Amino acid sequence: MSKKTKTILAVVLLLVVVAAAVGAYFLWGPPAQKRAAEAADAGKTHITLVVVHGDGSEKEFAIATDEVTLRGALEQEKLIEGNESEYGLYVLTVDGETADEAQQQWWCLTKDGEMTATGVDDTVIADGEHYEFTLTTGW
Repeated sequence: MSKKTKTILAVVLLLVVVAAAVGAYFLWGPPAQKRAAEAADAGKTHITLVVVHGDGSEKEFAIATDEVTLRGALEQEKLIEGNESEYGLYVLTVDGETADEAQQQWWCLTKDGEMTATGVDDTVIADGEHYEFTLTTGW
């Protein structure tokens, strides 16, 4: 085989490897991962939760869920903990901060700034809704 033929074969082989790498990127790379994530997210309910901590800092969570109630969505994200009562879950901890009942602290649940008439167990969620949990002091 001549030197010219070897060079041509090497160039062709290099082009095949580059084409395969580009094809793999488009097939399995970030664009494909993004499409897969979007497909998995389709049909879910999207809500926003803002947590206002005792020090006044705020943290926002975008939640996509198949759950029907606020409790289900927040427990799915491991954002709330509390005690079971005859009325449902009494929320004591939100985003890792626990209300100090000795200081009369409690978590106030609001939807678009208005107090909810139901607790997390009975609050049915809908796509695009915004909720807030604010650590409040004083009964």
